[in-house]
Amino acid sequence: MDETGVLDAVVVGAGWAGLGVSYMLARSDMRHCVLERRQIGETWRTQRWDSFHFNLPNIYSVMPGDRYGGLEPEGFMSQMEFVALLEDYAQRNRLPVRTGVSVTKLEASNGLFRVVTPERTWLAKNVVVASGSLNRPRRPPSASALTGGPVQLDASDYRKAGDLPVGAVLVVGSAQSGCQIAEDLILAGRETYLATGHIGRLPRRYRGRDIVVWMVKSGLFDVPRKDFVDPSGRVAARPMLGALHTISLQSLSAQGVVLLGRFVGVDNSRLIFANDVLENIRFGDEISAQFKNRIDEFIKCNGLSAPAPVEDEAEAVAPRLPQHPILSLDLVERNISAIVWCTGFDGDFSWIDVPGVLDERRQPVHENGIASVPGVYFAGLDFASTRRSGTVMAVDDEARRFVARIQARADRAVT
Repeated sequence: MDETGVLDAVVVGAGWAGLGVSYMLARSDMRHCVLERRQIGETWRTQRWDSFHFNLPNIYSVMPGDRYGGLEPEGFMSQMEFVALLEDYAQRNRLPVRTGVSVTKLEASNGLFRVVTPERTWLAKNVVVASGSLNRPRRPPSASALTGGPVQLDASDYRKAGDLPVGAVLVVGSAQSGCQIAEDLILAGRETYLATGHIGRLPRRYRGRDIVVWMVKSGLFDVPRKDFVDPSGRVAARPMLGALHTISLQSLSAQGVVLLGRFVGVDNSRLIFANDVLENIRFGDEISAQFKNRIDEFIKCNGLSAPAPVEDEAEAVAPRLPQHPILSLDLVERNISAIVWCTGFDGDFSWIDVPGVLDERRQPVHENGIASVPGVYFAGLDFASTRRSGTVMAVDDEARRFVARIQARADRAVT
């Protein structure tokens, strides 16, 4: 701190985004601290199921300043292996992390920022919000009409099939979490229903490499935000990708998962679904084919040597669907004891009280993670700049950009 007790920056959150920014701040000799409400990597500890593994291969799950030197570059970490990586990273680099410190308010005051915690108030010239944009579960508004009956939980609360009461389970949502949890349930022998949606899909491997390797090499992760956001600001969900192997709607159905259409709402005690299962399966197939075609083109244009395409059994298997589409579901008749809502997340930024920083939905107003209010930055936001944003692959570039601006602000203040 300077003589007045003012830090150059306070980083809120000690996940991969916050620790990456802290590393760059430390390298630039910027006086800062990282405040974490509980433990390093808290979201990874508490909001993942037991069988969870990263979608990114190990070679791309690397923090700034590190290089992957292991024996499984295209293997996948569990969430606790990643937590151990973050803890080791903070310790090795002597990052100024303070755990068990909850930030209750951020406000602007006389050209500085006041970061309020129960123990004390920190003053800083800059604040980097790295608390995550995918840590507060969302449910459809009509879900509130379901009272009593089955146990209801969000994807972030699910741990394993054995924790749920005896009976069938309905999973609502067929993106990353929904499909992976549905598979976890059916492999545990639970009768499982899956309400599907209009979500793309990717194979786990293609032409001899992990699909993410091809996407990185071909630049598919570097598509700028402006090229995939519609005029309303809506961003399509990331294509569904199995963590350890390919998962498709048809492969889930072949394992016994009962596929339903999109969840529409509640009518008395019945859940209503659209008649669009086949369309949702087709859409997944189409997105997978589009990505594979772009990779084929990349391989051809660059004269690369790669094995010929091989049919992926999980994509080729025929779907096993009910004889007649299930358009409504009586939870009692089907003996459904639990509903797992896998219907998306947003960020909890309710503690930010700086005018102009959040929109009417209390979500960040920013460009490439940089708020319109000078000195406020949002690290780790999903799709903040490119398709890479919101993944560990983005942290190095993002942290460098933020710290360069923080340094520039400090230089201007001196002159």
